[in-house]
Amino acid sequence: MYKHILIPTDGSELADKAVRHGIALARSLAATVTILTASTPFRIFTTVPEMLEDTPAEYRKHMQLHVANTLGAAADIARAAGVACDTVGIEHEHPYQAIIDTATSKGCDLIVMASHGRHGMAALVLGSETMKVLTHSTIPVLVHR
Repeated sequence: MYKHILIPTDGSELADKAVRHGIALARSLAATVTILTASTPFRIFTTVPEMLEDTPAEYRKHMQLHVANTLGAAADIARAAGVACDTVGIEHEHPYQAIIDTATSKGCDLIVMASHGRHGMAALVLGSETMKVLTHSTIPVLVHR
């Protein structure tokens, strides 16, 4: 059925549940996975607390550490499950587009992702990355609640 699953994660608790579900699905299908973390570039005008509190250099350093920790934890879960795993950390202005582009370039035939990531006002103003992936992807998307 599915041979290569893309699992985007932001490192949140809900995304971790989707990572575990996607890896379990991949194991049952003998599929491989690619774990993706897409971070946004530093912006001077923003509502993201990390960007308000950091300089551009501090933000980049903070995001690199977050990406490494997030991808490392997900790769450990895949390894423990015996699932072949590739990891990708990318900076992109639009995370939903990075998800779709990565799925396409890696030849993924399924995207497994959490139902939402942002909370509060940011989700209302910016919209759900999951909803944007669902709207724009031609690759099937399994949404984990």
